[in-house]
Formats: sequence, structure tokens, C-alpha cells
Amino acid sequence: MHAKTPVLVMVFLTFFPVLTAAQQTSAADISREDINAVLAIMGRSIDHQLRVVDIGVGNVGVGILHRTGDHDSDGELRGMVHTQLSEVYYILSGGGTLLTGGEIANATEPSPDRVVGPTFGGDSRNGRIRELSAGDIVVIPAGVLHGWMLIPDQVTYLSIRPDPHGVLPTGYVHPEIN
Repeated sequence: MHAKTPVLVMVFLTFFPVLTAAQQTSAADISREDINAVLAIMGRSIDHQLRVVDIGVGNVGVGILHRTGDHDSDGELRGMVHTQLSEVYYILSGGGTLLTGGEIANATEPSPDRVVGPTFGGDSRNGRIRELSAGDIVVIPAGVLHGWMLIPDQVTYLSIRPDPHGVLPTGYVHPEIN
């Protein structure tokens, strides 16, 4: 757990100026029951936004993701790039092999995405490969390629999405927890 302390401090220091500038008067909650309710109806979809909260200077989205081996790249060095959103993954259960960064080759045309904003795909040259499991955290800045190369069983994780550009729909609450 102590190895994750520098990452948590970095996340706090990154968002502290935004949070203090926001001057909001209330907080937003997402309960374990909310998360479980959305997980129960996910079906074949792998990514559901739970809430998008206005923090005064942009938004923060919180999503729940569940992937199986059917949702990995079968070991290929490819992934996606969100051009305007960073993501912080917190692995709740399971795990797999995640690729991040590297030089992007064979990039696709950017397309809009209602969950993560403008996104494109590509291959990674010299990206970092690491194993993630329950309790791990990874911070993926906007513009960094990322993708699951191998998921032996399943991986379920929260994605915290700082949105300084207002790409996400402010005030969104998943219908299952509304």
C-alpha cells in the first residue's frame, strides 16, 4: 500500500488547485450499491459512466468498467487515446496486462465518444507493459495510448475522469442510480 502513496499524493496535488477553485457548496456521492446496480445491468457493454460532477472548473466523471478476455487485444501492442480526458484507474477485482504510452503508429481518425470524449486508436512502439491487479492504481494522462493486452479472466475497475474542457455531460447521473 505504501508504494501507492506517491501516486495518491500526485493525484491529490494535481486536483487540489481545481478543487479549491471550484467553490462548490456540496459533494456528490456514489455508493457501493450504486456501483453494484450498474454492474448488474452492464450486459455486453464494458463502460458505463456513473456520474459527471461539475467541480467549478470543468467536470469529473466516474465510470465503472468490466472487461473479460473478449475485450483485450490478444497480446497485440495497440490501444486507444483520449485526446481531452485523463483517466485514473482503480482496480476493484481481477486484473490483466495493460499497455500504456510509446510512439503511436497507424493512428485511426479521431471520433467522438459520449463516455470519454474524442478518441482514436493506434499501435504502440516501445510502450510500457505492466500487470495490474485488485488494489492497483494507474494514472493515464490525456493523449497517452492505453489498452488491455491480456485479461486472463476479468478486470473490473473505476475510472476517474478529470474533464477540464467540459467534454462530458455536466450533471449526468446513470439512470440505474438516478
